[in-house]
Amino acid sequence: MTISNPEVYQGQFGEFTINQNDRQEVIIYRTGLMVAAVCFAVGTYLALQYNNPTVWRTLTWLYAGFSIALGVSLWNIHIYMVQLHRALQIFWGIGSLSAMILAFSSPEPLALTVYNQPLTILGIGFTFAALTGIFFKEAFCFNRIETKFLTPMVPLLLLAHLTGKLPVYWEQFLLGLWAICFMIFAIRKVTQAIPPDIGDKSVFEYLKAQRLAKS
Repeated sequence: MTISNPEVYQGQFGEFTINQNDRQEVIIYRTGLMVAAVCFAVGTYLALQYNNPTVWRTLTWLYAGFSIALGVSLWNIHIYMVQLHRALQIFWGIGSLSAMILAFSSPEPLALTVYNQPLTILGIGFTFAALTGIFFKEAFCFNRIETKFLTPMVPLLLLAHLTGKLPVYWEQFLLGLWAICFMIFAIRKVTQAIPPDIGDKSVFEYLKAQRLAKS
């Protein structure tokens, strides 16, 4: 069997190739985003259309799927700045821990707890700060229109609910728009070429060498 030579790319700090592991990380990153988007969309639909105990309990499991999938994506995302990458992962960790504490300590389902006690957003909101970081990165790197809406929309909705400054119907509208834009983003990522999501590997190698030189 003949193995074709990998394509050589010219980076800012030299040439590089893309291997199977790089492609695998991108596929996992995008799969995580898709799972998170589907869980979020289904949860949003149920929350807006139904109001019964079974639905509220189901939302807890959907949120767990959303959070785990987002964590997988954050583990595999390619970001040049290591500090930013770690910050997003830490945000996700704080938000996930807060959600688990709320889920196990409150007699109400997680979604009801967050809705009825807006101050809980100060904890669980860190997860959505990490998600906003992904949206910002995608808007900056790929100029995606849906992420340009999502980047300000997510913190706006969370802050509005935290402060109680927005009517309920506007919160519901923004939540639905968030779910739609998130799904559009995840679907469009599936059709995007893989190399752009990997980025310039010569930059990663250069930054790694700089860190080793300082240590």
